[in-house]
Amino acid sequence: MTDYLKQAKNIESEIIANRRTIHTFAEIGFQLDKTVEYVEAKLKEYGLEPKRSGKAGVTALVGKPGNTILLRADMDALPMKEETGLEFASETGNCHSCGHDCHTAMLLGAAKLLKDNEDELDGTVKLMFQPAEELLAGAVDMIGAGILEDPKVDAALAIHIYVGNELSKSGTVAYAKGPALFSGDAIKITIKGQNAHGSTPEKGIDAINIAAHTVIALQEIIARETSCMDNSVVLVGKIYGGDTVNTLAGNAVLEVSVRATTQDNREFLIQRIREIAESVAGTFRGEAIVEHQYGMGPLYNDPALSEDMAGYCEELLGEGTTLRIPLAVGTEDFTSIASRVPSVMLNLGMGSIDEGYTYSMHNPSMVVNEEVLHKGAAIYAYGAMRYLKKV
Repeated sequence: MTDYLKQAKNIESEIIANRRTIHTFAEIGFQLDKTVEYVEAKLKEYGLEPKRSGKAGVTALVGKPGNTILLRADMDALPMKEETGLEFASETGNCHSCGHDCHTAMLLGAAKLLKDNEDELDGTVKLMFQPAEELLAGAVDMIGAGILEDPKVDAALAIHIYVGNELSKSGTVAYAKGPALFSGDAIKITIKGQNAHGSTPEKGIDAINIAAHTVIALQEIIARETSCMDNSVVLVGKIYGGDTVNTLAGNAVLEVSVRATTQDNREFLIQRIREIAESVAGTFRGEAIVEHQYGMGPLYNDPALSEDMAGYCEELLGEGTTLRIPLAVGTEDFTSIASRVPSVMLNLGMGSIDEGYTYSMHNPSMVVNEEVLHKGAAIYAYGAMRYLKKV
């Protein structure tokens, strides 16, 4: 059997170069012109035939007809100014502080490995280079464009790097079996009252007073309506309203963040927020308009596929290199894939605090141990090859 780790090590410098190039022109959302062009050019260089998918996605196939596994990497950055001081720091005002440049470079490396060993594949590997993960919108867009069809996807694998904590030791793989990440939703509550001068409050309806009562009432969902085992969150993160200091406010707005570990709990929280907001506003003669702005369900790692992929990582990297962890508090666009086909997201350590990597994800000073990148490429390729052999 091919030594994928050795082959990946042989192209390590190219994987690192790809990562650094993408890093310098960090782009956000669906506006990924340079990144998409670069990915397409590299795939063609490796002998593949890339195709556009959706607004700014790229896909390609490797292998032969049969069962199909999808390998996903996200490509977008965050709208923040980089503060790493690296010689290849972003020049765009955006920053790859979530590691998507690493994901893209690793999947490009895997594409080369898979193409070089195409005869060994007992099925098809579909590559998914995805935009707009930070907007929780890119995966849904590519699904709408048919990424899971033609050929139909049977399973999916994603890798996310992590750095700057106690568990992110370089080259280790952490995974959750079953529930893996929380859901995440943003809800806007617009409260309509009636302006009135402070000297004649009986002529108005105070939207700020309604907002205050709503904030207090929403806390009761977690305190009294959910199990203490559910680990749910209802957070009013933003509130504003009113016009002047001496008048009753005719308007106010609350922005609420919601997190849950299961889809049922997620739906319950969103329903109760709507019911409470509308009822409280009605009690004080006002009106509440509740809008679900955006969101994503909880990520669920298929248990059987999780165990298989963890085993393949141990075969590839050595015994003791994987660690099973409980679900984490983040939210991931990969959920859109995982809710449709058996899937797993692996977490690849790229520098722990003990190793001197003190800045974590979404920090503009985050740096990673690039010596791990070739291992990520090998995991993608080897995991896909082993999955296709088993099924």
